[in-house]
Amino acid sequence: MKRTALLHAELSHAIASLGHGDMLVIGDVGLPIPPGPRRIDLALTPGIPSTAEVLKAVLSEMQVERAVIATEAVERTGGDLPDWCSLPVKPETVTHAHFKQLCREARVMVRTGECTPYANVLLIAGVTF
Repeated sequence: MKRTALLHAELSHAIASLGHGDMLVIGDVGLPIPPGPRRIDLALTPGIPSTAEVLKAVLSEMQVERAVIATEAVERTGGDLPDWCSLPVKPETVTHAHFKQLCREARVMVRTGECTPYANVLLIAGVTF
């Protein structure tokens, strides 16, 4: 029996379906979702749920090998990682335009209620062994 923090059935199933190297994106309300990736919309109201809340829940179930965020997110915080960015690996940074191109290759895109610009993270699945 599963005993993790993630209650959203569709998101839990999507994470369980990821293979090594598959990408899952957690995005703010302004991040465009291209055709192709599975879309899971969690947004309820502005700010709810936040990127940090969704990221924490996803990380409770997903083995992350690599992560990518936009350089603009780091620049907005004066060169530090954003406070929502509690990742088990140091994220790679790419321009926001490149980040949006990478989203086209994602298997899953999760839309949060986050309204902070560039509060997006791309997670690349690892393996548990």
